[in-house]
Amino acid sequence: MDLSHVIEHGMTTYPGLPGPLICDFLSREASRARYAPGVEFQIGKVEMVANTGTYLDAPFHRYPGGIDIAGLPLASLARLEAIVVRARGAGRAIGPEAFAGRDIAGRAVLVRTGWDVHWGTSAYLSGHPFLTDAAAKYLVNGGAALVGIDSLNIDDIDDGARPVHSRLLGAGIPIVEHLCDMGSLPEEGFRFSAVPAKVAGMGSWPVRAFAEL
Repeated sequence: MDLSHVIEHGMTTYPGLPGPLICDFLSREASRARYAPGVEFQIGKVEMVANTGTYLDAPFHRYPGGIDIAGLPLASLARLEAIVVRARGAGRAIGPEAFAGRDIAGRAVLVRTGWDVHWGTSAYLSGHPFLTDAAAKYLVNGGAALVGIDSLNIDDIDDGARPVHSRLLGAGIPIVEHLCDMGSLPEEGFRFSAVPAKVAGMGSWPVRAFAEL
């Protein structure tokens, strides 16, 4: 089950960040002069910031000495046992009580807020649900392997301290933001993958996030 937004030319992921430029480097028409008759290829070009679409944050996103996207072990990103925490209607600030009684150790913890219904509209860009610092502390202490959310940011963007990013990434726990379509997922009993390209020197990168039921 696909849990990722489509990356499209000019789209807005986060306020203040430019949308991607998606175009041809070599068009099919231009390629015809390079190949045998009837043979053509398209080579695309993408110019974008790393925080575009559904993306994963590695510790390097927050800390200069942290592991970057290329350094994350594949086993920490692919086929993780996962749970969904349904926080829709819980208010903007999602605290540790949302995770109480759930087995989070070694699992990807996916927080469904329902905010993804606003994707592509101005409503998506402000007033979003987020985790509290206490929730992040609970997830770290509980041994979460990865934390994802279907919202604009896992932190309150009005808080410049970014406590959730700081705590989770400081503990080596990757974060996936801008997930979508989690409504039909079961609460547990599935595996989650969010694998970026193996790019050195980057703290964030788009992923194709998906669940295996």
